[in-house]
Amino acid sequence: MNEALRILIVDDHEDIREPLAAFLARYGLSVSTEADGGALRERLRREQFDLILLDVMLPGEDGLSLCRHVHEHHGIPVILLTAMSDPADRIAGLELGADDYVVKPFDPRELIARIRSIFRRARMAPRALSRPLGGSQCYRFADWQLDLSKRELRHAQGRVVELSAMEFRLLKTLLEHANTVLSRERLLNLMNKADAPVFDRSIDSQVSRLRKKLEDDARHPRLLRTAWGDGYLLSADVHLLAT
Repeated sequence: MNEALRILIVDDHEDIREPLAAFLARYGLSVSTEADGGALRERLRREQFDLILLDVMLPGEDGLSLCRHVHEHHGIPVILLTAMSDPADRIAGLELGADDYVVKPFDPRELIARIRSIFRRARMAPRALSRPLGGSQCYRFADWQLDLSKRELRHAQGRVVELSAMEFRLLKTLLEHANTVLSRERLLNLMNKADAPVFDRSIDSQVSRLRKKLEDDARHPRLLRTAWGDGYLLSADVHLLAT
């Protein structure tokens, strides 16, 4: 990995964050550490990072709230460090904008693999993972435009709709296979190509949330349609454009 990549570890347990920082530094990463949410917010006002490793159970403001803040205001990839074993809790973190999670206790080598995976997916130069490259691509469909660099969904009338990390991955997958019925299993397989954890029982709820954002009437969808017994399809002419 490139030594210019900057990692911020936020964990209130010194016996976790400091050994982890030393381990990551052995891979050529530039690593900083903080112990709580207030320090994280202050650090982000002064510095830029390429990735944040964020503990969920922090004193004061918890990691899930901080993850939402980072996703909405900084656009920096986040890996949650969590002791939560319930898939529903982990899904909640992904829906708030986390790019991945690692369950404690974990093998640091697994964390390295997940960090590499996120940097591969981002396809951005070091020190610029939170900023779009010059020029970007977007999908245009119906009255909508999805900017892939900004992860921004914009209506033709100008309003911007926020998407969670999982909603973005789901919509991108549907756009890549427009006018094709995708079973839940097929959707899972396609979304997992990005090395992102997705859970079968979450697909229906993600489709429902996305439908409410896309459709004028979510009860009678015309874009994100259900093929009863088979799965879902996005029914629209889709164009991939350079902007």
